[in-house]
Amino acid sequence: MPKTEVILTHNIVGLGAESDQVKVAAGYARNYLFPQGLAIPLTGANKRRLEVLKQRRAEREADELNHMNDLSRSLSKLTAVIAVKTGDDGKMFGSVTSGAIADQLKTQFDVSLDKKKIHLQEPIRTLGEHEVELRLHHDVVTKLKVRVESINPAPAVVEAPAFDRRDDRTEKRGGRRTERAEAAPVVEKTEKAGKAEKPERKPRATKAEKAE
Repeated sequence: MPKTEVILTHNIVGLGAESDQVKVAAGYARNYLFPQGLAIPLTGANKRRLEVLKQRRAEREADELNHMNDLSRSLSKLTAVIAVKTGDDGKMFGSVTSGAIADQLKTQFDVSLDKKKIHLQEPIRTLGEHEVELRLHHDVVTKLKVRVESINPAPAVVEAPAFDRRDDRTEKRGGRRTERAEAAPVVEKTEKAGKAEKPERKPRATKAEKAE
């Protein structure tokens, strides 16, 4: 496949930055780079544009560096909270990856960050707080706090009913709890019972009175 040499006028990931002279497939340059204004043919006339392209590149990189420094200061003060499912033993299902952290930064703080800038030695597999390295620029590296929390509901705590001694009518007797009988109400006598009066007995009639 024939190659041609071009001068890039814009930063193209994986290919180069503006003012770079690179070799590409002739068809790629003719059908894509030139029509999109991303490159120009390497000619004597175009070489005179290199200084302008280099100046523009320097300004772009300086702006990018300043932006990443500002972003670094902001991110170092934040804590990204990621909720995960866990089992009864508290262990996570799955793990937290750089992609999940990038998604959470976008959702929680509206920060768009390429997951390739989030460097994990290995995915996070435990709950708690972790420090993650962010390589925002070849001259800018910072740390982001990531707190992994479980979304499983905590077990409900059932409170024991309050104990009221006034309602406790039991006592221990010989190792067994027996119910204490309530005291019988005391009925006061409103009056003293007196001795009943015997009816007056009439004297027996005599024989003479009976004969009459």
